[in-house]
Amino acid sequence: MKQPQWITLLVGILLTVGLFLFGRTVPKNKTVVSSEHSADDGHDHGPISSAISIDTILNSAKKQLSTDQVVWLNTLENSISRGDVKDQQIHVYHQLSRFWADSVGIFEPYAWYNAEAARLDNSEKNLTFAARLFLDNLQNDEIAQRRQWKALQAKDLFERSLLISPDNDSAKIGLGACYLFGEISSTPMEGILKIREVVEKDSTNIYGQMMLAKGSLISGQYDKAISRLETVNKIKPDDLDVLLLLAEVNERMGNNKKAISWYAASLPFVKQDELKKAIEKRMKDLK
Repeated sequence: MKQPQWITLLVGILLTVGLFLFGRTVPKNKTVVSSEHSADDGHDHGPISSAISIDTILNSAKKQLSTDQVVWLNTLENSISRGDVKDQQIHVYHQLSRFWADSVGIFEPYAWYNAEAARLDNSEKNLTFAARLFLDNLQNDEIAQRRQWKALQAKDLFERSLLISPDNDSAKIGLGACYLFGEISSTPMEGILKIREVVEKDSTNIYGQMMLAKGSLISGQYDKAISRLETVNKIKPDDLDVLLLLAEVNERMGNNKKAISWYAASLPFVKQDELKKAIEKRMKDLK
């Protein structure tokens, strides 16, 4: 089946739809990437190694900088040392993070320095936020080695967060999603089981249900994906991402009437006129 013509309109509008309506299946690269430091290794500063490293990423990113930016960046980087006061190090990491986000617009260094600050600060809130940055971003990353690197970063951060708060279901789901989407294990089942542990305890956990639905979509198990998405829809009927995913998955399965029904249900929640027109056109094409 050809991809719907209106799909390109969703790029940058809906994160979830942007990932799955393109029909991307994560390449089945079975390489298992190990980490140098785990969350319980006793290190506050916990870099993780993979097929690529942060040094490789930073060196590549710096090639896009002006001479003045390189000088400023090197000065700031050189101010980081293990002898510095903890709060000063955290401040510098945040400066570096903001530089890469605001002045350059490159995600990986921004997320890395944000994560380094979170590791040093070691608060559950900051560790979880940093982990979610990597997890959310890696799901749209087509480069396998970089996706694995991001998954390992998120895994380490989630594990550190869980050491502080072992009952944090959101962190447990996030950790499972690292295995599911980051291919840091020989089988995605390791990640699925971690997420199922939460969902079986609380079937109304939307985050868990969505992660399992995404896993089913990637593996082509559309029936399971629809079941999960319908569960989420009952809990949160105004979720536009879910409504459009239900429409798209039903369309892929040839259930055009159901697809039209879900597209119609999504229209009251669409704020972008261009997207609304595209959905209406798609409904007509399916009749």
